[in-house]
Amino acid sequence: MDEEAEYVVPSDEEERREAREAGERALKSLREARGYLTKASSWGLVDLFGGNFISGALKHARLAEAREAIGQAKRDVQAFQKELGDVRDVEHLKVDVDGFLEFADFVFDGAIADILVQSRIEKAKDSVDDAIAGIERSLRDL
Repeated sequence: MDEEAEYVVPSDEEERREAREAGERALKSLREARGYLTKASSWGLVDLFGGNFISGALKHARLAEAREAIGQAKRDVQAFQKELGDVRDVEHLKVDVDGFLEFADFVFDGAIADILVQSRIEKAKDSVDDAIAGIERSLRDL
């Protein structure tokens, strides 16, 4: 006798819990990326105002860490958006972080001048801050 696997539809509360957990993971990743960007910015200022090879190397090391953290944050934000889509009765909730996702794709592409790098770091920090605020709003509304 073959028994068919029974598909259990997750409850609304289960879907909300999964969405909240995904949102918290996204916030953690974004905050980590923000921290690396802040460190890179600090070293960038040192580099900009008379730094040397060491300060430049430290800045780029923090940028590499930020790049990895932003990659993880992008994956976590996308997972959160997917989980929000699974929650019934909250279709109005959307995470509007498209600018962050788009910006993160090109923010670190081959900047040469220290001033340009510093400007991009500051823009990336602003973009991450906007994404954090958007996710916090969505979590409050969830």
